[in-house]
Amino acid sequence: MIPTVHEDENDRGLMRYTLTETEHGHAWGVCAEVEGLFGAPRRGTYQLLGWAPESSEVGGWAGSRVWLVPEGEALDPWLLEDAESLGQFPGTDSLVLTGLDDYEGPPEGHAGPVRVHDGHRWLGSCQGFTRVVPSERAAPPLVLRGLAQSDQLRTALMKGTRRALDLEEAALEIRDNQGELLTDRLLWTKVRAWHPSSYGTDLIDLELNGELFTPVPEYARPIWERWLTGPPDTPGSWAHLDTRRRGAWHDLVRERACRRAHHDRPAGHAYELDGQHITDEPGLYLALGEAVNGPGGYFGGCLDALVDCLRGTFGYTAPATLLWRDAEIAREHLSQALTPEGQPYNLFAELLDVLTEGGMHVTLV
Repeated sequence: MIPTVHEDENDRGLMRYTLTETEHGHAWGVCAEVEGLFGAPRRGTYQLLGWAPESSEVGGWAGSRVWLVPEGEALDPWLLEDAESLGQFPGTDSLVLTGLDDYEGPPEGHAGPVRVHDGHRWLGSCQGFTRVVPSERAAPPLVLRGLAQSDQLRTALMKGTRRALDLEEAALEIRDNQGELLTDRLLWTKVRAWHPSSYGTDLIDLELNGELFTPVPEYARPIWERWLTGPPDTPGSWAHLDTRRRGAWHDLVRERACRRAHHDRPAGHAYELDGQHITDEPGLYLALGEAVNGPGGYFGGCLDALVDCLRGTFGYTAPATLLWRDAEIAREHLSQALTPEGQPYNLFAELLDVLTEGGMHVTLV
């Protein structure tokens, strides 16, 4: 059994982390603090040979979804998420681009010409590319500090065998200061070490193999710290953020929403959308989510997800009306978009079509 933790109103967030075994759902333990939750995820690194920019020079953060499109061949594009440009490779005309590409990666055997876009504009092209193998470095452990261990975990640690210390797949569940589940992170849990904790008697600091965990990027830390205090109580709390951090904000909005029951408003409800901060795609869905479900609300993160939300169980019942204020701002910023293959389309117009087909009568002002 896990000891009951008694908290007053000021200390409600102390035991916010629960390590839960995913197959059967039992908790390995609860703890006050996790070290290693934030860090630098492993990234794919590409040297784009003979880089020819097609817009302004690509430097720093390049986009949340950057597509590399093979030219002249019937090959699928591949995606770099959260892409960054490290600038030109010294002494060459090559551009170094990094991003998260573990899921897709380049077509097998292809190393020829590629065009690159960020979903809205073409960034440039290259004659070929090579994947740069990063230097090996050990990932820091994920440390659960002040862990109140369950009987199952205590038994595994007492055995101490390699098999017993492989806890297999688990979810690190994370709650806000009100005790509500905000999000979780899946990981494969192999115990590296454990020690008595300074947090209290019978508590331990449990070290897990950090090679098997993808940390949350450091740039998202302030977003998480804000949400861990509780959901926002005023709309537009995200408006001052840049596109990258708006995306991190929306990730938490989506993850929290998928774990909560929603009460659909009756048909005929009149919604109002504040469009003054819709200058990018994350801003579009954050503003739409707040229009339907209030501050911190969710109502889709792409067109397919929006279709699902319009079908019910996400706070909406058709038919309804939507008054979209300052709609020209979104029209200006979202009318020119590119599919993964690089074909142009009008995101603003397609979103209006989806809303209409879902029973939402939209008035633009």
